Amino acid sequence: MKLAELAQRLGCRLEGPPELEIRGVAGIELAEPGQLTFFTNRRYFRLLKTTRASAVLVEEGVPLEREASLPALAALRSASPYAAFARALELFYQPPRYAPGIHPTAIIAKSAKIGEGAHIGPYCYVDEEAEIGRNAVLHSFVSIYRGAQIGDDFFSHAHVVVREYCRLGNRVVLQDGVIVGGDGFGFAKQPDGSYRKILQTGTVVLEDDVEVQANSCIDRATMGETHIGRGAKLDDLVLVGHGSRIGTNTLLCGQVGLAGSTKIGSDCIFAGQVGSAGHITVGDRTIVTAQSGIPNDLVGDKEYAGTPCVERRQWLKNSAALNRTPELQKRVRELEAEIEKLKSR
Repeated sequence: MKLAELAQRLGCRLEGPPELEIRGVAGIELAEPGQLTFFTNRRYFRLLKTTRASAVLVEEGVPLEREASLPALAALRSASPYAAFARALELFYQPPRYAPGIHPTAIIAKSAKIGEGAHIGPYCYVDEEAEIGRNAVLHSFVSIYRGAQIGDDFFSHAHVVVREYCRLGNRVVLQDGVIVGGDGFGFAKQPDGSYRKILQTGTVVLEDDVEVQANSCIDRATMGETHIGRGAKLDDLVLVGHGSRIGTNTLLCGQVGLAGSTKIGSDCIFAGQVGSAGHITVGDRTIVTAQSGIPNDLVGDKEYAGTPCVERRQWLKNSAALNRTPELQKRVRELEAEIEKLKSR
């Protein structure tokens, strides 16, 4: 594809030869001549001087200095280079397509409804009264329980389970091993010390354009529903406890764990291994940094860190003070020794 056409399709401002041929995309360290790369993290600024790519997606104002032995680097200027790079990938890479049809080893209940254009792969199971929309793909070993309702353009990778009566919107993507609607962790302690299972009678709702990465679990509610808002993205090994609610366009990164009845607002980001107590509320546009613990409600439009988490600016001060603890302990011991000397005179 000519660079000028690529710039037009990505909505970028072109700096460079319009007839330059681009054959693919790659990361800045691995890119070869004829490929497009992107630059968003200033930590990799030095790589702009040495990358072998022919063109780069980059913000306005970023200089493109090059080593003397390398050819000039064309630029596609964008307000959001990473998002433009995501669109470029779609232009150059075509994922596998799955022809409509039902594999002979799949089991489809008589009362199940399958939309036109659907692909049901090997050893899949669709239970009674389940409904799946148009153009769905169930890759292999996928189980859709009784009464589940799934919208159009659903894509389920291998070994996914959607439990009974869960409701999924349009364009939902579930990566390998995801379980939607498994029982919430509900047990009541009895007088003799044993635990009695509390029936999990609720369900799970995933709105449109939700994607859940591999081996994550979204538990069904004890009563009512566990709700994942439109456009939310859940990374690998995320646990959403029963009765929780996640707002629109919120990101939960790897190994995040939410205890039951947690309410997370819209446009939030929880970095890796963030954990929350149950029955708390987090406001919109909240950012929580990696390995933080959330014991209480958080006000939105702020960034938090630490365990128990506090505003990130305060956490940085706390960390700096903690790093000085050995020095302060030494100084205290010296002062105590001075006091003892004065007492002995």
